[in-house]
Amino acid sequence: MSRTIHCAKLGIDAEGLDFAPWPGPLGQRIYAEISKPAWQQWLAHQTMLINEYRLNPLEPKSRQLLSGEMEKFLFGGDAKPPEGFVAPDAESD
Repeated sequence: MSRTIHCAKLGIDAEGLDFAPWPGPLGQRIYAEISKPAWQQWLAHQTMLINEYRLNPLEPKSRQLLSGEMEKFLFGGDAKPPEGFVAPDAESD
């Protein structure tokens, strides 16, 4: 059974996540306040960060960076792509 939440990222009522996707208080806040569509947006942004910065998510420093970026992206901070990043679909212009 799905649950509906008011998404802090998108500002709409939408389907909530099935479980806390991150450990600790941040994971519980994400579970309570972030919708599935907003989480999918974060996963795409996270993939871009991992690729551009060549992060290893198993390393503590990388997880710390991703955690900070996740909080900025999902809860209205100043999340930006890496400097010089060109989206793949913009390369053909």
